[in-house]
Amino acid sequence: MNSKEVEFLIKVRDACQMMADAANESIESMTPPEAKTASVQEVTFAMLRFEPQQGAKLGEYKIAYKASNIEDKWRPAYSILRNSNATIKNRYHGENYLYSYWLYGEDKIYRQKLKPKL
Repeated sequence: MNSKEVEFLIKVRDACQMMADAANESIESMTPPEAKTASVQEVTFAMLRFEPQQGAKLGEYKIAYKASNIEDKWRPAYSILRNSNATIKNRYHGENYLYSYWLYGEDKIYRQKLKPKL
């Protein structure tokens, strides 16, 4: 395969990913908030490689760095959080999740263990 063929395939891949991201954003914008968390299983995030951290205010939490993860696993998880506007104040989690997830900074996904419901 020559460099022109590789370049072409990369452009096709990137264009397809942009179309998929646009479709996901459109779907997310039309989906009611209560249905968003129910449709994504936590395994989407659990497949990522997280590194433990400790903070004065947050306590124990973990960070998954894009560079430390497989692109095909990273992209869907990051897109879900980005499209849901997941922040530290508006964390993403579902009904039976063990962790909450959010974005902060460039190419990082944070997670923290949810407190048990009483």
